[in-house]
Amino acid sequence: MNAFIARTSLAPRHVYRQFAAVHRKMHIKSIPMWTGSSDNYAYLVVDDKSKDAVIIDPAHPEEVAPILKKAIDDGSIKLKAIVNTHHHWDHAGGNTKLRTAIGLPNLEIIGGKDCEKVSKTPAHGQGFNIGSIAVKALHTPCHTQDSICWFMQDGDDKVVFTGDTLFHGGCGRFFEGNGAEMHKALNETLASLPDETRVFPGHEYTKSNAKFCMSVLQSEAVKALQAFADEHRETQGKFTIGDEKKHNVFMRPRDPEIQKATGETDPVAVITKLREMKNNFK
Repeated sequence: MNAFIARTSLAPRHVYRQFAAVHRKMHIKSIPMWTGSSDNYAYLVVDDKSKDAVIIDPAHPEEVAPILKKAIDDGSIKLKAIVNTHHHWDHAGGNTKLRTAIGLPNLEIIGGKDCEKVSKTPAHGQGFNIGSIAVKALHTPCHTQDSICWFMQDGDDKVVFTGDTLFHGGCGRFFEGNGAEMHKALNETLASLPDETRVFPGHEYTKSNAKFCMSVLQSEAVKALQAFADEHRETQGKFTIGDEKKHNVFMRPRDPEIQKATGETDPVAVITKLREMKNNFK
């Protein structure tokens, strides 16, 4: 996965090449969709060695299909599946149309049970491989009951695609669930991942999320998040699970300042109140 090494006089060219050959196996390409409105992301994940690939949440085929067709036609990817994080139309609603647009009508669709034309739903903790990339399904019901976050690991590099469950500095609305479910999703399931796991959410909401976090917790971590969001239009993959534990108020329900702001002390009650506050935040 895109491991980075600083080239110095202490790192001979042949050593650098050897390291890169061993560790650069996965590539992630972000594909922004509906920029300026819902600000969604689709993600193309490619195993660099085998060229096996999946496309995550390609809800707007008009923006995604041309990129995929070019990569398929020039031999840079072997597309194996569509992977969905949940059934909402702006994540799974393009499945059928995309299959047609790229000429792969039988392309496998992996996702929650309610996703459009889904063909496989791995159980919690189970998964599959994209070449050398190990993929694990993490069921995180709340935003929808079929929400799945996808943890991927290639060597030492780790990422998680969180759909509308976890955003940088925020979380999804509780459309089909409650505070207890979101607390479990964020602060048990996702919080148990290695801290260095990079987070790729389903939308670019960081700027508004950071503004809300600042209204609740004026910590240095939150200030840093806000500063980064103010300076960068795209923030996907720039923060880790460890970062979220520091700047995401929804992952800090035991923080005394957040408890004071919500008037609650029970973690589930804190999460529930935070979501209510965020829903009404201007």
